[in-house]
Amino acid sequence: MAMINCLWALGAAIVAFTVSALLGKVLIPYLHKLKFGQTILEIGPDWHKKKQGTPTMGGIMFIAGILLSTVAVYTARILLSQNVPTIQQFNIFIGLIMALCYGLIGFIDDYIKVVKKRNLGLTAPQKLVMQFAVAILYLLALRYIGGDAGLTSTVIPFIGPVELGWFYYVIASVVIVGVVNATNLTDGIDGLDGSITFFAAIFMLLISSMLGSIGGVIESAALAGGCLGFLVWNFHPAKVFMGDTGSLFLGGMVCSVLFALDVPILVILIGIVYLAEMFSVMLQVTYFKLTHGKRLFKMSPIHHHFEMCGWSEVKIVCVFSLVTAIAGVGAVLLTYFGVVA
Repeated sequence: MAMINCLWALGAAIVAFTVSALLGKVLIPYLHKLKFGQTILEIGPDWHKKKQGTPTMGGIMFIAGILLSTVAVYTARILLSQNVPTIQQFNIFIGLIMALCYGLIGFIDDYIKVVKKRNLGLTAPQKLVMQFAVAILYLLALRYIGGDAGLTSTVIPFIGPVELGWFYYVIASVVIVGVVNATNLTDGIDGLDGSITFFAAIFMLLISSMLGSIGGVIESAALAGGCLGFLVWNFHPAKVFMGDTGSLFLGGMVCSVLFALDVPILVILIGIVYLAEMFSVMLQVTYFKLTHGKRLFKMSPIHHHFEMCGWSEVKIVCVFSLVTAIAGVGAVLLTYFGVVA
């Protein structure tokens, strides 16, 4: 059974990688033709200005690859197994729809920036209202469509299920929106968000296998393959950026897998870099206000701090990926000893 699951995972990864990588040959020239170039904000490092005009919205590449791969491979598995799928097995598709909705919010934001020439895109309140709406609808869909009528608790390693009642929906929606925005903040230098999410997907794949979730295995494998295919074009020097279209979708995908496995608490380890990026911004803003203009970091999010310290973009990507890998090992061990055992 484990070998068969490995083959399904490999198939999902290959399909997602191939579609994402090949789409780059078509989409990048098309984005150039449409003049969908990235506008570099003045608040970023000065040397980022040379990236002005690099095509954005490239996240469409891996979104297409991941969606096609997951749907095709999972459907093929259902047909070949000749088993009638339970409604719970379709939770994987509920998660895909949720991630796609976040990608759509990002697309609207990118479109406003690039086409309407409003550099800041959607306003913060507009984004939050839409993001919370998606999160709440996703959770309600899991409960009433996905058949998880007991969706008021979550599993904590070494403790087990913890009942939260209806307060679960408040916490869960805040976690989803937080992770989605944290993933968005991580997209600041060439290859960073794609690399971090690739490693996050690998460890979510392992955890899905340990917990016996073939849906999680296929979705995680597709996510890893899609990110790797995108990195063909996005690794330094980037020929295309994923834009908010891609980064919000990636955040939705990470949440989709972890919530489907009922271990969203593991995002603390698997998403450690995302959270560090988000909290660095929050700490910077708070410290700036409390000290009347002083800065805790040279620049935030924290990857820019290391840039200002002289680190190259490639070095930051490598170090941050290593941190994700180490934390991911911790998440796997925590799952094995605290959930499976």
